[in-house]
Amino acid sequence: MQDVSEQSLEIARKRYQAGRIAFENGQYREAIENLEKASALLVRNSRLGGEAQLWLVTAYEAAGRNEEAIALCKQLQRHPYSETNKQARRLLYILQAPKLKRPSEWMTEIPDLGALSDNESKMRVAANPAKSSVKKKPAEQEFVDLSQVNTKDNRFIWVALAAIGLILSYLTWLAF
Repeated sequence: MQDVSEQSLEIARKRYQAGRIAFENGQYREAIENLEKASALLVRNSRLGGEAQLWLVTAYEAAGRNEEAIALCKQLQRHPYSETNKQARRLLYILQAPKLKRPSEWMTEIPDLGALSDNESKMRVAANPAKSSVKKKPAEQEFVDLSQVNTKDNRFIWVALAAIGLILSYLTWLAF
């Protein structure tokens, strides 16, 4: 019986680590799958069980499953481990916060190129040159009027050189 529980704990730890790694790599579906299996194998009221469920909350939210994330977070608020229930309260506050609307000009739309075959993507990129209504001239040199440049010495360079000289002389003195 002891051997079975140790095996399931080891499997749960491996699933938990795999879920965290998948989450950090942006593979949210895989992260949810691993974290759900780890959570099922662990005692929910344990520290590791609470951590696995907190990661599951963030994976749910990242995958767009907000209702499930909020429901699990509400359960974790009553977790016996104080750090887990504190994190759950913080996450719930964030999850229930109103979403800000961003103007479309703030956003850059990235096209999904996963559906294109290699040949189509190469042809589209080659056929669609960069949009530029103004043709750029070759780089011209810009001349600076030195009479307009403030060349007044601020004496910092002399202070820095004096400090370097003192340090070098002190180090030389220590060497002998």
